[in-house]
Amino acid sequence: MFHSLRARLALWLLLPLAVLVGLCGWFAHEHAEDAADYVQDHDLLSSAKILADRLIWEDGDVHASVPPSALSLFMSPAQDHVYLSVSDAQGQLLAGQADFPLPQPLQLSGQDHAQWYDTVWQGLPIRAVTTRRSMYDVAGAREISITVGKTTHSRDAMVHTLWWPTMQYLLWALAVAVLVSATALTLELRPLLRMARQLAGRPAHELDFHLDSRQLHRELRPLTDTVNQFARTLRAQVARQRQFISDAAHQLRTPLAIQAQTLEQALGQTPDQGQSPAERRALLQRLQLGNQQLLNVSHQLLVLAQAEQPIPATAFAVDLQAACLQALERFAPAAERKSIDLGWEASHSSDAPQAPYQLVCSTRLLPELIANLLDNAIRYTPAHGRVTLGLQASASALLLFVEDNGPGIPPQCHDKVFERFYRIASDGQGTGLGLAIVQQVAQACGASIHLDTARQMPSTIERPGLRISLRFPTCSEAAPRA
Repeated sequence: MFHSLRARLALWLLLPLAVLVGLCGWFAHEHAEDAADYVQDHDLLSSAKILADRLIWEDGDVHASVPPSALSLFMSPAQDHVYLSVSDAQGQLLAGQADFPLPQPLQLSGQDHAQWYDTVWQGLPIRAVTTRRSMYDVAGAREISITVGKTTHSRDAMVHTLWWPTMQYLLWALAVAVLVSATALTLELRPLLRMARQLAGRPAHELDFHLDSRQLHRELRPLTDTVNQFARTLRAQVARQRQFISDAAHQLRTPLAIQAQTLEQALGQTPDQGQSPAERRALLQRLQLGNQQLLNVSHQLLVLAQAEQPIPATAFAVDLQAACLQALERFAPAAERKSIDLGWEASHSSDAPQAPYQLVCSTRLLPELIANLLDNAIRYTPAHGRVTLGLQASASALLLFVEDNGPGIPPQCHDKVFERFYRIASDGQGTGLGLAIVQQVAQACGASIHLDTARQMPSTIERPGLRISLRFPTCSEAAPRA
């Protein structure tokens, strides 16, 4: 039941209402008791006054008689018992029941000089009142006590008569509230249930759906907006994955086709035809080239898949300078084969932290980021060119840059080069995944990327060059991204 929205909303509505009905019933009962007590006490005092008025002197003594009018006040269908006691100051009984309990202590008050009290007589609960009257004659004055008591049956019946109709109205109101709330919740939740049925009845492979929030209440519309946004993101992810698979298949198909053609050509050679060492070497080089392309594409795809995984919550410190020096050592042979001047720059301002090149991040793919930047720069920089890897540290940021004097990237292509498998039309090299990996790893580290023309790259050939800069937050600013 507690997993049902309808039941939980009903509890939130009806439980306070039931408590309110209980409180109202209790207050109504208290008011009914006050009213019944007032009526009963008034009747008791009226009877005591009638008895007091019937006290007379006769033969030098006080005599009391009980008139019918005094008893008529207590006539009721509840068959209450009425008890009377009239005695003087010495305790001599003048009329009524002997030993009727009197209040202890006796404290008469008010304009009527009366005292009401509750007692038990002969095993029955009694409500009684006592009052006094002074009787005067030539010999002096005598104080007479008049006590009238009555069982509480009629009083209890009056409480029930006054209280129970009010309680019935409250209970009927609670029942109507239960019925109305259940009906209202059922009716108001129908659009949401209808939307759930529509989603449940839609085939799982159909992701092109949009929920119409106009039929829902204003409070539920953010839910449909979130579902629609999730559907759009899911469609984009599926389209991206399909495009990724298509592009990967296209990238792998070319080197595989080259290898298959080369193997077919090698297997088609008959022993009597013979094959010169140069031809055999050319075939092996073609196989090696195709195999290397396959390895490069496979490695880049694996790295990109790792970069797109959810970022772990744990962060650790990385020495970015050490990672850069290792990358320079790794790519020095490739730069030497093209006679490229591979340089290194590192500087930090006076306000930089004590460990200026320390970086806090949640990914271990920073070496791949640096490697892809250097690989792109060396690959596209002509022979006898220059490539510089550098770090610049300050109190607010850590800047990593790679600068070359190659052909550069046109400004209109700056955003597109970070797409997977995108290559400039004139470019026949690479896999088209390098800068996509750089972007994914940079996002994991909270870094921003900026592309610009080279600033200080002299060249004998008129080329704009390229400078790729990544701005990382410092250790004090960095925080793990979940």
